[in-house]
Amino acid sequence: MIGVDDFALRQRQLRQRDHRRRNTHERIDILSDRTADTLEARLREHPGVEAVCRDGSASYAEAIRRAVPDATQVADRGRVWHNLGEAALSEVKAHSTCWATVLNAPLYDGPRAQTTLERRHQIRDLLDQGVGLLERARRLQLALNTVKRYARADKPERMLRVPKYRASLVDPYREHLRKRRAEDPAVPVLHLVEEIKAPGFTGCLNLLHK
Repeated sequence: MIGVDDFALRQRQLRQRDHRRRNTHERIDILSDRTADTLEARLREHPGVEAVCRDGSASYAEAIRRAVPDATQVADRGRVWHNLGEAALSEVKAHSTCWATVLNAPLYDGPRAQTTLERRHQIRDLLDQGVGLLERARRLQLALNTVKRYARADKPERMLRVPKYRASLVDPYREHLRKRRAEDPAVPVLHLVEEIKAPGFTGCLNLLHK
């Protein structure tokens, strides 16, 4: 088993391929450039390779396929962790409507959510008509990756996202504000700002309004 990777002697310096044996960590060679042809030629000089550990480079993959087609291509550790993290995050987002209900968090049901559902229906309708991904993207004037994401969603709810919450200067005064709004739903925001400024609120009217 061998590994192919990039390295740089100095920051911003041109990276080159570092060819190592994975079991002994012995460096076999440093290649002259990062092209597929150069790596292919070097791999042919090392017959018997059964597996090659690499990153996500398409050039790496092509060179390995041409030189040692029977070898297994293995993602390096960094790439595996990155892909796992992305997959986990994507799945958590896809089920946001499920865990939001358990946590009593508000679901995103504003104008943007409506647009999201309408867009999904448009993409799915074109799918039912046999229209391909590229043509759907062209007709709807959307990016291809966006169309793919909508097409993969098996349920409309998977496209909705719980709004992200960010801490703000209003947080320490939320209970007071909720109580005042419950007592007087029509209380002006300007009055509320003056009430919480006394105990220390340093934000502006616009922040509280949001």
